[in-house]
Amino acid sequence: METPVSLHPYLDSGLPKGSTSFSGGTLVCDCKDRPVKVRVNSGIAHNHACGCTKCWKPAGATFSIVAVTPHENVTVLENGDKLHIVDPTALIRRHACQECGVHMYGPVEREHAFQGLDFIHPERFEETGWPEPTFAAFVSSIIEAGVDPSKMNSVRNHLRQIGLEPYDCLSPELMDYIATWTAKKSGVLAQ
Repeated sequence: METPVSLHPYLDSGLPKGSTSFSGGTLVCDCKDRPVKVRVNSGIAHNHACGCTKCWKPAGATFSIVAVTPHENVTVLENGDKLHIVDPTALIRRHACQECGVHMYGPVEREHAFQGLDFIHPERFEETGWPEPTFAAFVSSIIEAGVDPSKMNSVRNHLRQIGLEPYDCLSPELMDYIATWTAKKSGVLAQ
């Protein structure tokens, strides 16, 4: 089935399988001269396609591919002088290359259920074998980026066909995690 929009170069021809034993690698921006390199010394979790308007996407893509990893396992190796924070007020402090625009990593530093995690784009790994996306988040947000609302059923059907359940928020497991953190913080649930 052909999708009415380009999802992402990695997804448009299907969903290649990765490995759950992936143990990290080096993320590289798109610059040919002095590329930014960031080392991730651990595996990644919650890899998904994201339709939000904040995440970096390759040219022509409607969705990003994004996962998380613990902040202490992320290190800038080369050309960190090229990085800037896209929006210092955002929950995810996305560090992007000022030249090519690729978001290299985005720590969550303020108090939140995701504090201590960095959001990364696994397709930027030099290494192959990272775990494939397992769901699609913020699918309705692609309308905010200009996708015709009449195409949404086709987009959702295509996501399901390639094995990604579409959500208009995060996956139920992540929403439960956020709600549990909030309930513990407020005292509704015991710490």
